[in-house]
Amino acid sequence: MALVGKKFPSLSVDAMNEMGDTFKVNVLEEAINNKKKVLLFWYPKDFTFVCPTELHAFQAALAEFEKRNTIVIGASCDTPEVHFAWLNTAKDHGGIEGVTYPLLADSNRNLSSILGILDITNETFDEETGTVQVEGDNVTYRATYIIDEDGLVQHESINNMPLGRNVNEYLRLIDALTHVQTNGEVCPANWEEGKDAMNANRNGVADYLASH
Repeated sequence: MALVGKKFPSLSVDAMNEMGDTFKVNVLEEAINNKKKVLLFWYPKDFTFVCPTELHAFQAALAEFEKRNTIVIGASCDTPEVHFAWLNTAKDHGGIEGVTYPLLADSNRNLSSILGILDITNETFDEETGTVQVEGDNVTYRATYIIDEDGLVQHESINNMPLGRNVNEYLRLIDALTHVQTNGEVCPANWEEGKDAMNANRNGVADYLASH
């Protein structure tokens, strides 16, 4: 189910920070109450391979997101305690020491289930045990959401497990969203901050294509 153009689900989830504090985070309320955009990115598992490269990449760009009035939140289905252990593992040992943004610990999989981003290839009902059994790792794909100041999802994307994200693309998308919000123009293909946008009408696209 696509969420673009809809309110992000209102659900409080356990989270952990680098200080070892466990607290609740409601992503929708973070956006609305703080009047900020939110970049929420999900990754499959702590203590794995592609995942720490992404967490460090978002940390390295954190100041750029902050300049764009954007909160960064990471998320997986690991517990808060596992997050904290990873936060206390040095980078040269595969850890994420130095990451300062909050990490959601959706260990009951309530939010990731609503979002439909879990790696479940099949579900079967076992009559003998009366349980639903799943095939797949039941962890999240690399899903990313950009949520605006009103709590509306403006972007969502999902990568399969081996495919790491390009953090600069999310900065570009936030720049484009801010330009649309500020100027009322739309952003054409390959738009970047400082390049021409266009009016969302017949003359606007004609003028743009004529000069590009």
